[in-house]
Amino acid sequence: MTDCYINTPLGVTKISGDVNGVTSIRVINSNEPLTDIIPKALQDCIAQLKEYFEGKRQQFTFKINPQGTNFQKNIWELLRNIPYGKTTTYLELSKTYGDVKAIRAVANANGKNPLWIVVPCHRVIGTDGHLTGYAGGLHRKQWLLEHESPYKQQSLF
Repeated sequence: MTDCYINTPLGVTKISGDVNGVTSIRVINSNEPLTDIIPKALQDCIAQLKEYFEGKRQQFTFKINPQGTNFQKNIWELLRNIPYGKTTTYLELSKTYGDVKAIRAVANANGKNPLWIVVPCHRVIGTDGHLTGYAGGLHRKQWLLEHESPYKQQSLF
């Protein structure tokens, strides 16, 4: 397993993985030194994240290998099916999973997502339309949703 640290518009991001795929992408609140030489196993991931932040990519195609329970992996796969620029609710995600009573378990699995942005847990909002918990902070969730929005805010000045 190898790690690297890159800078993104939302802060320093730690990426972990190996030849079997990327296992973790997460924004960190620290001043880790940025990685000068990107490990070969992580180069596709970093190139695609850069394209995402530049507004040139809406889907990720590099190999992922998240670690979790079968239930968590099922929920993470459902998250990957939420289209770019769209949102869903925890209730809708539970219905898609096939068990509305599993809403808390679905929300918990969502919160344990190890692949920031690539498994787009930021696209899940509360039933009332409000932004709800996000491991990276609600300000980052808001930024990501605005970044993906087809309706860009125009400056008045």
